[in-house]
Amino acid sequence: MKGVFKLKQHQTNVRRELVAGLTSFFSIVYIIAVNANILKDAGIPLEAGIMATVLSSLVGCLLVAFVANAPLILVPGMGINALFTYTIVGSMGLSYQEALGATVLAGILFVVVAFTGLSSLISRAIPASLKESISVGIGLFIAFIGLQKSGIVTGNTSHFVALGDLSAPLVLASIINLIVTLFLFLKKVPGNFLISIILGTLVAWLFGIVDLGSFASASLSFQSYSDVWMSADLRHIASVPFLTACFSLVLVLVFENIGLVHSQVDGMLNAPEKNGKSMKAVSISAMACGLLGTSPTVSTVETAAGITAGGRTGLTSVTTGLLFLGALFFMPLIKMIPDAAIAPILIIIGGLMLTNITKIDFSDFSEAFPAFLVILMIPLTYSIVDGIAFGFIAYPLLKMFSKKREQLSISMFVISFLFLANFLLQSVL
Repeated sequence: MKGVFKLKQHQTNVRRELVAGLTSFFSIVYIIAVNANILKDAGIPLEAGIMATVLSSLVGCLLVAFVANAPLILVPGMGINALFTYTIVGSMGLSYQEALGATVLAGILFVVVAFTGLSSLISRAIPASLKESISVGIGLFIAFIGLQKSGIVTGNTSHFVALGDLSAPLVLASIINLIVTLFLFLKKVPGNFLISIILGTLVAWLFGIVDLGSFASASLSFQSYSDVWMSADLRHIASVPFLTACFSLVLVLVFENIGLVHSQVDGMLNAPEKNGKSMKAVSISAMACGLLGTSPTVSTVETAAGITAGGRTGLTSVTTGLLFLGALFFMPLIKMIPDAAIAPILIIIGGLMLTNITKIDFSDFSEAFPAFLVILMIPLTYSIVDGIAFGFIAYPLLKMFSKKREQLSISMFVISFLFLANFLLQSVL
């Protein structure tokens, strides 16, 4: 291990790397339950979603370990899983098999981007205000989904949404769990989300939402995963919805990973030479996810926990990945986790994603208004793709109205035209 991961060169040792890997795992293990529950809304069986999340996390961590020798965590990303389930499957009408096919194709395109250096070109072509607004809009969307799952917000025939029944067991349990999760998060308790899921499940049991007695008879079964594994459907690859889904996945993958990988590898590790290899590992991992049965993996912010604990090499990632594999033995328990324990985490993660709003230049209305449209329309249309489209179509219009055409690139015009064409085709077909 010392030779493979060059521990001496990185001024670290086996014990420190193992501790960092353990720290990373406990900071991100909540993703197994959260991602599986989101995939369930796309029609993927819960057991299969758990298996897909675990295996994609294992593959992602091993790839970044051996390709880049970096202590990054690659797991299915929050935000892109919402795009997969609630937009591509829920709003655009693709089956989860077709969504997995779009993930494979988007992954292949992302591989091309990562291996040719096109990522920086694409990043420069999109204005910073729009890039940041996508993250903020997805954050609001995730928080909204959390509020729905908790029952705090419900559907209403007269004005679309309304406050739920605050006396309902699900709502009460969710509110209690939200308060507990906020306390653990603000106190920076290690593994705060994992602890909140455990406590949240117990609270749900006290309210009669969960039957913990069924755990004794629960078994470990991988049968449902056989229907999801390698089920990616590419038969409708030439259809407009499929290509739109693929294009949207590529956009989110590129924007999300460029920022995260750069800040972690160049910033925290001070190892810019690993940046290119890390992006290559991330892209291959994202492509593999479509075959494994889940939405794409990304480099997560929880990577910072492992780096802070002393992780400097891929041994940290290997440790985290193997711990994910061990989590499969807890599948019967993971299956029992209720929405009341998941919803508070979605609400808090959504809130964390709002911090990017400070990076938007609100002093320039031609920058601010398209960003505002993205942020507003993603949750209101219940579609990440449609929300992004409104902002990207409005941006060149406002720049031309403001006589700032020189700030527009050809790439921006092309992307805006593609989104506009998609809207027109949707209205005609």
